[in-house]
Amino acid sequence: MSLAVVDHLDTSMLAIALSIGAYLAGMALFRRLGSPGWCPPVLLASLLLAATLKAAGIAYVDYRQGAQWLMLLLGPATVALAVPLYQQMHHIRALWRPLLVCLPVSTVLAACYALLIAWALGAPPELLASLAPKSVTAPIAMGITERLGGSVPILMGGLLITGVAATACVSLFGRLLKITDQRLLGLALGINGHAIGTVRAFELGPTAGAFASLGMTLTGVLTALMMPLAWRLAGMLG
Repeated sequence: MSLAVVDHLDTSMLAIALSIGAYLAGMALFRRLGSPGWCPPVLLASLLLAATLKAAGIAYVDYRQGAQWLMLLLGPATVALAVPLYQQMHHIRALWRPLLVCLPVSTVLAACYALLIAWALGAPPELLASLAPKSVTAPIAMGITERLGGSVPILMGGLLITGVAATACVSLFGRLLKITDQRLLGLALGINGHAIGTVRAFELGPTAGAFASLGMTLTGVLTALMMPLAWRLAGMLG
């Protein structure tokens, strides 16, 4: 076995160990804080991991290269959400008309408001391409960003901020507006908060989790189909 392969394996083991350790520490801290909806474990884990990488002097590029094995699990984890979706299919069939109307509108709004704000502030094309799919689950969003010529590290930061903010806002406005229907809360969490919002939805109940899975999945599919075409059209008009 060559030294390059050994070094790669060592880097991968270190990156995976740091990732799992940060997640377990984030979960423990999350429970100690009383499981607040505005501060999900993934945010705590990300902050702990970032602090560890900074303190250890590990470059993000090296960490990301070593953590590729974990990134491969994102796809199967997303596909596995089809199980609770299938279990709640009777609820979804009963609401297919409202879903057919609201999902395309919400998908467009989720992408456009961030792009409009960034464009108004003078963001360069690379940043716009990185923010465009920030409401889509990571495996799909990464493919869209690379196709548009954006930066995956910027995208990942946008995904984290979007998921945390969406989870906090849906929880807050749900209480203020006295919305208790798990279908509505789950759909809002899935559309706006992607995987982070879906995790929060499953904490509310299986129905909320199923509708969050539906919202996250269809938002991802619609964005993957529409975003490259809209981006190319915008470039032609510009």
